[in-house]
Amino acid sequence: LVDMGAKLLCLFLASALLAYYIYTPLPEDFEEPWKVMLISASMRALGHLAGAAEQLGLIHYMDATRLLMFIDYIAPTSDENVTVMDTEFSSVAVRLYLPRKASDGLRRAVVYFHGGGWCLGDVAMKSYDLLGRETSHRLNAVVVSVNYRLAPKYHFPIQFEDVYSVTKFFLQSSVLSQYGVDPNRVCVSGDSAGGNLAAAVAQQLLEDSEVKTKPKAQALIYPALQTLDLNLPSYQDNENKPILPRWLMVRFWSEYFTSDPSLRKAMASNTHVPVEVSHLLQFVNWSNLLPEEMKKGHVYTHPTYGSSELVQKYPGFLDPRAAPLLVSDAQLRGLPLTYILTCEHDVLLDDGVMYAERLRAAGVPVTHDHAKDAFHGAISFVSPLTELAVGRRLLNRYIKWLNENL
Repeated sequence: LVDMGAKLLCLFLASALLAYYIYTPLPEDFEEPWKVMLISASMRALGHLAGAAEQLGLIHYMDATRLLMFIDYIAPTSDENVTVMDTEFSSVAVRLYLPRKASDGLRRAVVYFHGGGWCLGDVAMKSYDLLGRETSHRLNAVVVSVNYRLAPKYHFPIQFEDVYSVTKFFLQSSVLSQYGVDPNRVCVSGDSAGGNLAAAVAQQLLEDSEVKTKPKAQALIYPALQTLDLNLPSYQDNENKPILPRWLMVRFWSEYFTSDPSLRKAMASNTHVPVEVSHLLQFVNWSNLLPEEMKKGHVYTHPTYGSSELVQKYPGFLDPRAAPLLVSDAQLRGLPLTYILTCEHDVLLDDGVMYAERLRAAGVPVTHDHAKDAFHGAISFVSPLTELAVGRRLLNRYIKWLNENL
């Protein structure tokens, strides 16, 4: 009997511990809360395993996370709707999705950059494979999904250079005609870090005289767009929300430029910007750029200025190719038709809202699609085992906009 009691006590304690680990307080408007909690707990467990491996000196946190995510990768598999193949464009790995349905004329095309904080993610992940497959089939479009190199092995500007060289290669008239693509109907797109890369690519293409064909559109899904102020209202309000807590976004940003923990530490305390670049803060001053309802009662204070040493060592975090919000208003004019999806429960919400405001002011046609009941990364949860209704809804909204505007 004592033995039975001990077993029951152990079971009770284990269940209580598991419930404590899984249970996460969520906003009331979240659909399928227990499903979100389970996904969030799985991601936390992944992070804890990777963190433990790093603490033991076995492997870098991001490398460990990538290894643990490898089980989610799938080979390029064609189906009755889409031919799927892995190849290279300009020496960079890409996964191509070519629709099998006959086309009356030239097709549309989407060049897509996956998310993952410039450190994680892969075109072979089920969620990105499904995204490429559905976009190709439903739009009867060619999709080029780019497998750019990742940190910590490769730092900025390698990720940008990879996606830029693929886009530039694809936009050549000979390549577009090879794939039957209409040069006037190409979009650059991406989510999270991929949205950052898409925004940077669209800006760079404006100034590149070698590229005769420019994209018709850019579609940015909860993009990360600025490195200067990591205490925006959305960073504060969503500090511990599912999938992308503030500490992880800070880690992603700092790893993009260096694995030196001193930059991460300064970014975590928002003291990484030296006084000599304070003129750049106007481009991310949320008190001027956020609509009143998005300020949520916060009072603006500019970041505490830090030492110049970090900027001298890692100037990348002030480079507009890494932080597209840092370009002048004049450089925004002429950007293509833009779709920006933001989520209410996301540290990156304010980045997207500020970019939408600045683009509109510069005369760029913008559709700002704000999902009040969604969190960062939601569009990735559309594959059978982890499908969330909100993820499917966001994917449908994104594809609908492409269908109507591309």
